[in-house]
Order: sequence, then C-alpha cells, then structure tokens
Amino acid sequence: MNSVGKVNVELSVVLGRASMPIHQLLKMGRGAVIELDAHQDEEIWILANNIPIARGEIMVQGEKIAVSITHKIKTYETMN
Repeated sequence: MNSVGKVNVELSVVLGRASMPIHQLLKMGRGAVIELDAHQDEEIWILANNIPIARGEIMVQGEKIAVSITHKIKTYETMN
C-alpha cells in the first residue's frame, strides 16, 4: 500500500450559518431547530480539512440525501 492511501481528510458540508449565545445553545433540547442564514436554493460549501474546495447543491431522492458538486473552488477563493 502506498502512502497516499493513509492520508486522512475530513470532509464537511456547510448548509448555512447561525449565530447565537452559548447559553441559548445549551438550553436547546433534542429536536430543536436552528434557523440558518441560507435559502433553499442557495449553493452549499464543501470543505476538506476546513478549507473550501467546492460548491454544490443538495439532492434528495426518496430517503437519501446527496451532494452534487457544481463548482470547484480555486485556492484563492474564500467563503466570504
């Protein structure tokens, strides 16, 4: 096995953002809803080790949810 097969990469999908005081977060229980700053049709961010690598969209088919990549991010682009 070569060394590339041993590289760990953490992938994240950012649907939107929310800001709230920590005391409000701690009061939330199971099933609580956090409103995000994104709209349904907006593109999402795809991160590798917390670095933006692509934009995409959420696809739902039955009970399955997937991410479709629509745009590869160049190294100088940011999430702002």
